[in-house]
Amino acid sequence: MTEESAEIFDDLYLGLRAGGAIRKQRRGEPLTQEEREALGRWQRLSTWRKAIAIGGFALGTFGLGFTLGGLVFGRWRKA
Repeated sequence: MTEESAEIFDDLYLGLRAGGAIRKQRRGEPLTQEEREALGRWQRLSTWRKAIAIGGFALGTFGLGFTLGGLVFGRWRKA
C-alpha cells in the first residue's frame, strides 16, 4: 500500500508539471527538455491513473479550502 500511495503522489506531481508545460506550449513559448519529458510521460499514463491523480488533487484542494474556510469564517459566528 505504501508503494501505491507513493505512485499516486508521483502521478499528481507529474500532472502538475505537464499542466504547466501545456500552458507554456499554448502561449507559444519553447519547452525545456524536462517539460517535454513530463508531457510525454503524462500522455502515456493510463486513463484511470490520470483520473485518480486529478481526482486526488480536486479532493485535496476542496478539503484544504473547506478547512481554511471553516477556520477563518468560523470565528465570526457566535455559538
